[in-house]
Amino acid sequence: MTDPDLPLDAGPFWLGGAGIGNLLHPVSDEDARATVDAAWDVGVRGFDTAPHYGLGLSERRLGQALADRPRDEYLVSTKVGRLLVPGRGDGDDLESGGFAVPDDLVRQWDPSPSGVRRSLDESLDRLGLDHVDIAYLHDPDVYSLTDGLTQALPTLAELRDEGVVRAVGVGSNSVEALSAAVDTGLCDVVMLAGRYTLFEQPAASLVARCEGLGVAVVAVGVYNSGLLGLDRPAAGAQYDYAEAPADRIERANAIADVCERHGVTLPEAALAFPRRAAAVRTIALGAQSADQVRSNAERAAAVVPDALWDDLRAAGLLGD
Repeated sequence: MTDPDLPLDAGPFWLGGAGIGNLLHPVSDEDARATVDAAWDVGVRGFDTAPHYGLGLSERRLGQALADRPRDEYLVSTKVGRLLVPGRGDGDDLESGGFAVPDDLVRQWDPSPSGVRRSLDESLDRLGLDHVDIAYLHDPDVYSLTDGLTQALPTLAELRDEGVVRAVGVGSNSVEALSAAVDTGLCDVVMLAGRYTLFEQPAASLVARCEGLGVAVVAVGVYNSGLLGLDRPAAGAQYDYAEAPADRIERANAIADVCERHGVTLPEAALAFPRRAAAVRTIALGAQSADQVRSNAERAAAVVPDALWDDLRAAGLLGD
């Protein structure tokens, strides 16, 4: 079973590691290190990464940045489901994978027991660790939810019993996939991406169900890919990994109107909203610079009055 002392609320938020894996554009080694250092300085003690992020670059950079920190003072999560195998090496990963890194490696789906164990072993090597605190099955709905939940998840449970991980779960932006994962009874935690946010709450029933079952929720994508990360979203703002349609920008600004009346910015409310649910133990926020980390820390510390949620609900802008 999961470690009952696992403190998922390890600081104001977890640092998401996609950014330091060169998500969308290059980040220097120095800036990546400064990002992790800034997170530590503001009290962050949880760090999430994955082989997918920069074809291993995020894991390597995170491991190097944490190498001199006391291991019992921080938590690390990584993911399985994608192996990294030799690639062509004559281009980059940006178009196919979204990361500005050479394509000398490529991702290969493998939810088999041997694939899961190999993935975790290779992640531990890149991180320079002998265990991680949480191992997530990453996006099983993208390739084979059935194989992921019948092969990979039981293997992660075995690794938990062996002490290689302290808790296991599934990470996805699919409410249906996470619901099926919870149904297995093997999950300690689910990483819920972009589906329980200030802007929309299609996972509200799942979050409530997790509370009843004692399954922790880590909310990620709480800015909805950027739409809620601006005080006043305008044309060109991102939503769900693409340019936001006009009606979504209009709705986000309507929410911002109500926030302003309560002396709160839209991003501050976006960080506060998911943490109101008892099952949501923490949120994870990506960053690619020390300034972004510090900005997120200031937003996370903002006091948001309860009356804001009442007014948003009365205006038909909140359905939780």
